[in-house]
Amino acid sequence: MTFEDTTGDNSTERMESVAKALEEVLSSALPQGCITVGVYEAAKALNADPDNVVLCLLAADEEEEDVALQIHFTLIQAFCCENDINILRVSNMTRLAEILGGVMPGGEPMDLHCVLVTNPQSSLWQDPALSKVNRFCRESRCLDQWVPVINLPDR
Repeated sequence: MTFEDTTGDNSTERMESVAKALEEVLSSALPQGCITVGVYEAAKALNADPDNVVLCLLAADEEEEDVALQIHFTLIQAFCCENDINILRVSNMTRLAEILGGVMPGGEPMDLHCVLVTNPQSSLWQDPALSKVNRFCRESRCLDQWVPVINLPDR
């Protein structure tokens, strides 16, 4: 069951609004160097400084049934829950790759299965889009949906 299934009218507009806010968060965090991509890199960042992480995105395509990846997701979810880090499951990895640039500096494709958004070192980041995403995560937890799913629409 997704958040869309549990809310009343306006649920489609709400989901689109949250997806747009998530795109804004990623687009503004990227040039600030506040994005960590990759399961291994995310695990290192979470272990080193979990208080600096403001959002965790777990992305997988529907047909992807990699058992090792699912185990990683379970461990990352448990760690994030233990450290009060908001988590979202993101569908449409193609759109996520478009937002984040898709390739690393060496031309190698990014591992977008786990993406962390962190606070910039200079000051606490006050982003209205991030507040909207965080509010959505809190409201989802109140509905016993600990890892809500957001579909990033194609452009």
